[in-house]
Amino acid sequence: MDLQLHGTTALVTGAGSGIGRAVALALAAEGVRVALLDRDEDALSETAAACPGSSVHVADVTDEAQVDAALGSLDRLDAVVCCAGISGPVGAGIEDITLAQWNAVFAVNVTGPFLVLRRVLPALRAAGTASVVLLSSDSAFVASPGMAPYCSSKGAVAQFARALSVDLARDGIRVNTVAPSVVDTPMSRGDLGDAALDAPDFPVQTADEVAAHVAYLVSPRSRAVNGTTLLSDFGYTARSGFPA
Repeated sequence: MDLQLHGTTALVTGAGSGIGRAVALALAAEGVRVALLDRDEDALSETAAACPGSSVHVADVTDEAQVDAALGSLDRLDAVVCCAGISGPVGAGIEDITLAQWNAVFAVNVTGPFLVLRRVLPALRAAGTASVVLLSSDSAFVASPGMAPYCSSKGAVAQFARALSVDLARDGIRVNTVAPSVVDTPMSRGDLGDAALDAPDFPVQTADEVAAHVAYLVSPRSRAVNGTTLLSDFGYTARSGFPA
C-alpha cells in the first residue's frame, strides 16, 4: 500500500537507536525527509547516513534550552514521532527507588515529548494537517513487577496523547500512541539480558514491526484515527482470567 508520505517531513526523537532508528529508516524509505533528534551525536550520525536528505539535531529531550536550540530551524513538519525513552529502575520496589530515579524516568518519557511538541507546534500547524505519534508501551495497561516508574510514565504518555488529540483537533493535528509489548532493542537487552531475547519463551517483536505501525499512523491513510492507542501485544490483554 502506498502510504502517501513521499515528500513530507517528519521529526523523530530517540533516532539514534532502537525503535527511533527503525522509525526513521521506515519513514525515509517512504520518501519522508526526516529530522533526527538524539543526545548521542555519533549514533545519530549513523542513522542519518541511512536516511538520505535527513537533518541532524543533537539535544537531550529533558533540557528545554537544548530542545529549543536544536529545533528552532524547523519551520514546517507533517509529523512528529517521539521515541526517546528510558526504562529506569527494573526489579525494584518503590522503597528502593530514589526521587531522582523516579524524576529521571518522567523527565525523558513524559516531559521530553511535552518540550519537543511545545517547541515544534508552530511547524505542525504550518502543515495544515499533521500527525503526532508518541511511543507508549503495553506497560500503560499492564504492570510488570518492579517497574512502577516506567509503567506510570507510559500510562501518562497515553493520556497525554489523548488530551493533545482534543486540544489540537481544531488545528488539523492528529495525536495517537503506539504501545508495544517487549521489543528487541538495546534498552530491552540491557534490562532483560541477551539470553532472554536470544531464546525468548515469550512473544517478542522487532523494532521494524513497531515502526510499521508508526508509519501507518503518520500517514494520511489513517486520517480518521485520532486520540487512540494502537496496542501491539500479541493479544495478551484480550485474554480473560476465567479458568476455562
